[in-house]
Amino acid sequence: MIIDHWLIWLIIAILVLNTVSALITVFHRPRNIVTTWAWILVLLLLPVVGFLIYAFFGRGIAQEKIFNISNQEHIGLKQLRDMADEERDKARKSSRSDETYYARHVINFFDKTEETPLTRHNEVETFYDGKEKFKALFEDVRKAKETVHVEYYAFIKSNIGQEFLDLLTEKAKEGLEVRILYDPWGSGGTNRRWFNDFVAAGGEVLPFITSKNVIYKTRLNYHLHRKLVIIDGTYGWIGGFNVGDQYVGESKKFGYWRDSHLRVKGTATMLMQERFFQDWNASVDRHALPLVFESKYFPTDLFNINSNLPIQIVTDGPNSRQEVLKDGFIDMIINAKKSVWLQTPYLIPDDPMFTALTIAARSGVEVRIMVPCMPDHPFIFRATQYYSNLLTQFGIKIYTYEKGFLHAKTSIIDDKICSIGSMNHDFRSYSLNFEANAFIYDSKIAHNVRRSFENDMKDSTLLTQEIIDNQGVWMHFKQRFSRLLSPIL
Repeated sequence: MIIDHWLIWLIIAILVLNTVSALITVFHRPRNIVTTWAWILVLLLLPVVGFLIYAFFGRGIAQEKIFNISNQEHIGLKQLRDMADEERDKARKSSRSDETYYARHVINFFDKTEETPLTRHNEVETFYDGKEKFKALFEDVRKAKETVHVEYYAFIKSNIGQEFLDLLTEKAKEGLEVRILYDPWGSGGTNRRWFNDFVAAGGEVLPFITSKNVIYKTRLNYHLHRKLVIIDGTYGWIGGFNVGDQYVGESKKFGYWRDSHLRVKGTATMLMQERFFQDWNASVDRHALPLVFESKYFPTDLFNINSNLPIQIVTDGPNSRQEVLKDGFIDMIINAKKSVWLQTPYLIPDDPMFTALTIAARSGVEVRIMVPCMPDHPFIFRATQYYSNLLTQFGIKIYTYEKGFLHAKTSIIDDKICSIGSMNHDFRSYSLNFEANAFIYDSKIAHNVRRSFENDMKDSTLLTQEIIDNQGVWMHFKQRFSRLLSPIL
């Protein structure tokens, strides 16, 4: 009886200590109020265990890593700005029919906030199928003369991954500078041994800085989510495809993989190159030599391309004091006059984004959002369903892609602006991941991307109130519960 009495008091003491510790832990630094409540829920419902989860996933990115990433020299940016002076003068004098005039507000926002100038002299090609994308990418790599820089969230040890690595090893043997930067968390099965032949051939490979000492630093929540390849400083690849068999439709679980990617030739590639340089220099050992500006990395003959296609390459991450990409999208959505069409595998908007979408819809703007029909992360999928159901109540058309898995991160605003990149519409992409998107201010390209969206609608189901009602009580409970955890998923 005494033992039982002692045990009860011990349990009470643990719960009180757990509650006090949870409040101190969560409130000790400023964070989004929704995220704060989500972490309180985890810490209170899972005594002790919740703190272990928080230790690895809830703590902020290490300050020394923020310093390393944020304070890298803007290699090539000054040269790009100097060479683009004449182009900016022309843009100021252009007529109001120019798409960049329509988008001047968001262009200036990105430039002033993230130091990402508008570039012209670009040619672009879009890819929506993984096999076609990698076929064209590999052809560009085979033709490379001096440098190949590769940066992926997922560079997976797989059939397509091995084919890519073998090709890069071959180019390294030819004497080219070949570098690979990857996120180990997203690159399942990948290890240093797999890169041995590549390194022996003269190639260089690094895990992104946030993956170093993850156990000691206990911060697993910050990932390199960008997908970039820069070839000879001339051709740049950016979008949603990673390197793995599922991305070429070779997964029984996902089937056909629908994604979006861009091949850019022109001055926008300089901004991709600069982003790679900054990420690489932040990740190298402090005793290693960083990459520095050389003309071969930033070829000036790109300004001779006979095209005036305006593109901005915008990158963002938790090292930034502002959520630049999210805020830029909010700016475009709020100022849309006609339509906002989005494709995203994860639809978990925070309050500002949710408000922007619903204000646009209530203002008569046609808002359409396409999401996948199957999960790759169960909790995220149920949270996506919750927000899909809720946004439907505001007149937003939600389409569920049925042909396979939709991984595309595509946006079309008023058929004048389109964006393709790595950013999803969820809390993780807004504030935790390191992302990269291309914004194209051209109605012709926007119409081409719109047509791909319309083709995908043929393989999609429009969410209706009848479908929502038939989901059942248990399904709605799972959706609501997942939504409570959505800020920390």
